[in-house]
Amino acid sequence: MTMASRPLDFSLPVSSIAVGPAERRGTGRDDVRLMVASRSTRSISHDRFPSLDEHLKAGDVVVVNTSATLPAAVSARTGDGEPLKVHLASPASGGLWSVEVRTPVEGGGTIPGPDLSAQTLQLPGGASAHLLATSIRTPRLWITALEGVDDVTEFLEEHGEPIRYASGPPWPISDYQTIFATDPGSAEMPSAARPFTADLVTRLVSRGIAVVPIVLHAGVSSYEEHESPGEERYEVPSSTATMVNALRAGGGRVIAVGTTVVRALESVADHAGTLHPGQGITDLIVTPERGVRAVDGLLTGWHEPRSSHLTMLEAFLPRVYLQRVCDEAMASGYLWHEFGDELLILP
Repeated sequence: MTMASRPLDFSLPVSSIAVGPAERRGTGRDDVRLMVASRSTRSISHDRFPSLDEHLKAGDVVVVNTSATLPAAVSARTGDGEPLKVHLASPASGGLWSVEVRTPVEGGGTIPGPDLSAQTLQLPGGASAHLLATSIRTPRLWITALEGVDDVTEFLEEHGEPIRYASGPPWPISDYQTIFATDPGSAEMPSAARPFTADLVTRLVSRGIAVVPIVLHAGVSSYEEHESPGEERYEVPSSTATMVNALRAGGGRVIAVGTTVVRALESVADHAGTLHPGQGITDLIVTPERGVRAVDGLLTGWHEPRSSHLTMLEAFLPRVYLQRVCDEAMASGYLWHEFGDELLILP
């Protein structure tokens, strides 16, 4: 499946990028801003993230992703000794992996990698990555056979580091975990849930707002223009499907925490929006043409221009309104990227 229209494009100033975790520049991981946008009234308001519960109501259900982030970036070298970074995006069929190869730059960041041919890259610990062919769906990813790696998670824990693109200070893998992270598997953090705290979850539940889990292991980000998102592994448990269906039937709203949750829920929703438990690999692309069937609202971070995530957001907000939301965020000093501020889209 391909995207029907090009993602929203705009100019994002460098000053709008969050340079580190909220707790390292403020008072805690919930010390971020919250914009609230209404799908029905087209209104925009501003708040702080700890007040999230005040924008929801009893009977709503908040769905979170329990995937934990792996240190999925490893150093590599070509046969000629050229240094590279390999990002392990997700498992592929037949024991293979989809990986992205990038070029490291001074300061710890990376840029898109060189124009490579099929070859073998040397990895730490005597392992190697055999680049077999580029992905038909996402050409910047390589279908790769890993050699000398018995357990990928253990290999990454010993030799990997968190994926990062911009230069700057390195942050430990613990900074890339949400409080819900229990199932290792994401190449990059499902970051919409990062500002949550145990105190906020307690207040949500005490107000009659359910919090239920799914798992979707996020791959690497889509920065290239008009690039379709890759396949990702997911699981929607029976308990979550039952709770969501029951509360929605009773008038509650389904609030997805992150685009990963939207993708998982919509992958198991029928045409009427009823969820059916399931697990597997999804290639679903949520577009404005398709719309959303099982999700009423979305809590999300701020996504880079031209990213496929913005196409999903247009399933919630028409492009003209989404552009206004992004313009308002930039004018008001909101911060982008995984450590940045948040946007709550309500019905």
